[in-house]
Amino acid sequence: MISILEIVHDTMVDGPGFRTSIYCAGCPNACTGCHNPQSWDIRHGTLMTTDAIMKEIVSDPFANVTFTGGDPMFQPEGFLELAMAIKHETEKTIWCYSGFVFESLMKKEVSCRLLENIDVLVDGPFIETQKDNDLIFRGSRNQRLIDVKRSLKEKTVVLLNYNPKGDFL
Repeated sequence: MISILEIVHDTMVDGPGFRTSIYCAGCPNACTGCHNPQSWDIRHGTLMTTDAIMKEIVSDPFANVTFTGGDPMFQPEGFLELAMAIKHETEKTIWCYSGFVFESLMKKEVSCRLLENIDVLVDGPFIETQKDNDLIFRGSRNQRLIDVKRSLKEKTVVLLNYNPKGDFL
């Protein structure tokens, strides 16, 4: 079960192309200037099963998936189960937004397993003094677009080679 605030279909702000964004409840980071402070309290969400969320995801055959919130890494067990189902049942890519940094997530077994099923991680807390409206798919300059598969393989953070005019995840 995952505490979900909302599932948004065909959004284009949470990663490239059309995406089904899973907005979860619960975030311990409480970043000053957060654009979604109503997501901080996990009790603001509705508990949903992996099967119920998957029905929403597969109902849109053309959209990839984004985990956001709140912070999906605050509910890593539920999102691990969901990510594994997405990878098993579809060919969709998964982007994930987290206020935690990649290096700290790699130190925890369940979040590390979740990362193994994610294609791109946008990591780091939102820092209001580093806010930059010109950044693509992130809000502050400290946040990184991480190519998770390559990072795991190379055992170091590899930033996504983002080309807005070319192909990308």
